[in-house]
Amino acid sequence: ERIRFTTSHPKDLSVELMDAMARLGKVCEHLHLPVQSGSTRVLQAMNRGYTREEYLGKVEALRKRVPGISLTTDLIVGFPGETEQDLELTLDLLKRVRFDSIYSFKFSPRPFTAAASMEDNVPGDIKAERLRRVQELQEAITADILQECVGSLEEVLVEGPSLRGSHQVTGRTRTYRIVHMPGDPDRLRGRLVTARIHKSLKHSLWASPLEGEETPR
Repeated sequence: ERIRFTTSHPKDLSVELMDAMARLGKVCEHLHLPVQSGSTRVLQAMNRGYTREEYLGKVEALRKRVPGISLTTDLIVGFPGETEQDLELTLDLLKRVRFDSIYSFKFSPRPFTAAASMEDNVPGDIKAERLRRVQELQEAITADILQECVGSLEEVLVEGPSLRGSHQVTGRTRTYRIVHMPGDPDRLRGRLVTARIHKSLKHSLWASPLEGEETPR
């Protein structure tokens, strides 16, 4: 019933791939698209193979083809040579793209990588402060996105019992958002359930399952 194309390196996200995601109805409307930084200068130092503008262009093209697609990403702060201006560009990119969530980290040298030979010249306290700013902004963006889901009908693939309480299940929407709702885990596990979203939580949604109502496509 569902195909989840998990992730793509931005430079490999071709128009043909976007068109396939739009055309194939079983492909879920979610993509993890690691950006790492919002600064072209830092991206070049990372040897990522794309610029800030190219990344934003691919996001725009993808959203035109797959309306409502949710995006998640990876970010590194404190890469060698990163300036305050570079960080501001990353924060601006977060505001522009509005990722559902991010995986964010402070830079630390890894053996056998090109960055391992670079001078780790961003102080630890600065890295920590930059990471805090990135995560605080993303928390606000995530909260807004989840609040916008309230009232909608969603197709939820039930994964199993919810940790929030007994007689509750948890699952994922087609856009990879976590949903908790009342239900018998043994009966509903692995099933697609149409659910009405009633409330946004910090990192998830609360819903109730509906009977006899078709999930909107």
